[in-house]
Amino acid sequence: MNVRTDREPAVRGAGRRVVLAATLGAVLFLASFGLLHSRPFARGQIIDTPLYQRYGEAMLDGQVPYRDFTLEYPPGALPAFVLPAFASHGHYRTAFEIFGVLLGLGTIALVALSLHRLRASATWLLVGCAIIGLAPLALGSVVLTRFDAWPAFLTAAGLAAALSRRERLGLGLLGLAAAAKIYPIVLVPLVVLCVRRRAGLRRAVEGLAAFAAVVLLCLLPFAVAAPEGLWAALSRQLGRPLQIESLGSSLLLAAHQLGAYLPAVVNSHGSQNLSGSLPDGLAAVQTVLQIASIAGFWLLYALGRRGPQELAAASAGSVSAFIALGKVLSPQFLLWLVPLVPLVGGALGIAASAILAAALVLTHLWFPQLYASLVGLGATPAWLLLARNALLVALTAVLAAESWRLMSLGRKPA
Repeated sequence: MNVRTDREPAVRGAGRRVVLAATLGAVLFLASFGLLHSRPFARGQIIDTPLYQRYGEAMLDGQVPYRDFTLEYPPGALPAFVLPAFASHGHYRTAFEIFGVLLGLGTIALVALSLHRLRASATWLLVGCAIIGLAPLALGSVVLTRFDAWPAFLTAAGLAAALSRRERLGLGLLGLAAAAKIYPIVLVPLVVLCVRRRAGLRRAVEGLAAFAAVVLLCLLPFAVAAPEGLWAALSRQLGRPLQIESLGSSLLLAAHQLGAYLPAVVNSHGSQNLSGSLPDGLAAVQTVLQIASIAGFWLLYALGRRGPQELAAASAGSVSAFIALGKVLSPQFLLWLVPLVPLVGGALGIAASAILAAALVLTHLWFPQLYASLVGLGATPAWLLLARNALLVALTAVLAAESWRLMSLGRKPA
């Protein structure tokens, strides 16, 4: 005899809400992605896909990255380059965009699952998935030609697994994400602390070992085959100067508009940067502030209840601090925040999502069409850049306030 429980209708209802929200997000995402190919958005693109194509086709020809050709990205990024290369030479960009669509749809499904694990309301589910669906349209054509959807997808997968109590899987996925772009490493201490509280020290150590094993598996083959090339690629990223789109640079560009400073723009490390003692000093100060801010989110999480809501807020905050205060800040970095910020609920979570949406749109207003003007020290893109970076700092502050609120609630006596 089958016995119905009172819980079954609620479970089915929750499942339907998740599917509905994910479907809404997917429809909006496909529409947004399609609109990016229309004339207003397709003009003046700055694309990286030819570079990715060279990497991917070289690997299919049997060349070893870091040994046979120079590669500026970590080994975990390689699947994003080589998979589209299985298409014919003339269809690489189309294959790359299809790959991006699949990653976007997968990310929406993962965020819907995470919101379900966070016990989000039906409205929160719908709005969270809708934000992700509209993000490509808000940020613009840079979405079409950058591989950052790959680490964003892996990060969303790792966090969804952790929220679903699949600790080793979650930390293993974060290891793969960190091997593609370094930023997901800031989530690792948070997830380990969460697992330690929920499942004990042994499970936390096992999860951390899974993270380390995946990173090692990604790095080891190239460390053996091309140690000098791999080290050069990694050290090059760590040694980058103050990039023109960073917070410190935007302050100096604004000072230039007021007649208080004359920036020197140079091309190096694959980007446009500011040179001189003042930019170098600002880069050092930003790095210190970046590390301190991320550590602050870790501390707030450690002092609180270390539950799922706290994990979502601290994860979004840590990545926001990594971006806002980093000495390198490219437009596509904002994609890293898209699967994380909508996970934060409450009034401050709504504010955070609104700020993120505004930052995406502000970025779109000057990139790519006004990027050449920015490099040429034009006024309009300089002020738009400063406003965008101010929003990212505000986003970090709002997420810090939410983490503080959750920490304070968790420390109150029952």
